[in-house]
Amino acid sequence: MALIVQKYGGTSVGTIERIRNVARRAIKTKEQGHSVIVVVSAMAGETDRLIGLAQQITDLPDEREYDVLVSTGEQVSVALLAITLHSMGNSAVSFLGHQIKIQTDSAFSKARILNIDSERIMNSLDHGTIVIVAGFQGVDEDNNITTLGRGGSDTTAVAVAAALNADVCEIYTDVDGVYTTDPNICSDARKLEKISYDEMLEMASLGAKVLQIRSVELAKKYNVSIHVRSSLSDNTGTIVTKEDEEMEKVMVSGVTYNQNEAKITILRVPDKPGVASKIFTPITEANINVDMIIQNTSTDGYADLTFTVPKADFKKALGIVQKTAKELNAVDVLSDPNIAKVSIVGAGMRSHAGVASKMFTVLANVGVNIMMISTSEIKISCVIDAKFTELAVRVLHETFELSKSDVSQE
Repeated sequence: MALIVQKYGGTSVGTIERIRNVARRAIKTKEQGHSVIVVVSAMAGETDRLIGLAQQITDLPDEREYDVLVSTGEQVSVALLAITLHSMGNSAVSFLGHQIKIQTDSAFSKARILNIDSERIMNSLDHGTIVIVAGFQGVDEDNNITTLGRGGSDTTAVAVAAALNADVCEIYTDVDGVYTTDPNICSDARKLEKISYDEMLEMASLGAKVLQIRSVELAKKYNVSIHVRSSLSDNTGTIVTKEDEEMEKVMVSGVTYNQNEAKITILRVPDKPGVASKIFTPITEANINVDMIIQNTSTDGYADLTFTVPKADFKKALGIVQKTAKELNAVDVLSDPNIAKVSIVGAGMRSHAGVASKMFTVLANVGVNIMMISTSEIKISCVIDAKFTELAVRVLHETFELSKSDVSQE
């Protein structure tokens, strides 16, 4: 008998009929002799609806009350699923974040899980009950409701799986696995049978929407095997697991893109120690993540500094930077929300030379200008004009022959 955590996203619980489908899957798994924990998101569109209500009042709602509001979507989902399971003659119980003490820090709307008290869940499982946990939400040390950020239900599921030493964490979505790129852009995109934690971590951070980045970080840290599957079929999906020799043979595993970032440039700030700290410390204190950073230094003691932030935090970050720029007597602050980050990812890059050159050449050949570049051992990212996103993805997918199952990529 295994302990299986199943997570269902908003699309999977978007209607009562789909909730019934989730209930049937949970029952089937339990009838196979397994213990089942189901983590669910809010119904499709519900979180956006709640955010819209708040934004009708103000563009910047109080962060504590924002979390109180948007966390209610999951309360509806867990209750409806429990009611459905009861109606089908099964024992089930729903828990909100504070009821099983999903302890988080106090970074409202971006909270991180610190601890989970597994006792109440285990007691229910021991009685043969299907346990339903509200994703996305937790509680801080002052008992304030917190939320984990968009896609946070993935993180909840992996954290629960880690806390209870589950055998597998199944993430059910409206896609049937992790693909070499977005099938909506490349019709010949190929589903991967398995992918390493590091590759998935890069793909999640670079815009692939299958898994939230923090869920992959947790899975890697606690060695939780993730099975990404479709809630609309019984097909095998993609296993996210430890890297092996087969993964290392493939130079590039996937092409990702992210159109949810914006670029900010500060022109002519003094090029001396402490300036970067003065610029980025207020941004960090506002819980805004800075991604790519480039500094261009001149010979006269000044520098231009360019970086990217999430588009959702763009206005907030811009206001902070404009204030800092005045304090530093910078010449100007420029901004561009119409950018995209296109990336290639692959564990095999560690042992293959010339990948970057190949990427830059193919983008140049189709007239795509590169504004910024960042690299790691297993990824190369380029910031480009957003209007060229689909073109860049297609040519890179074709260049690295990702539609083929026996990829040579030489």
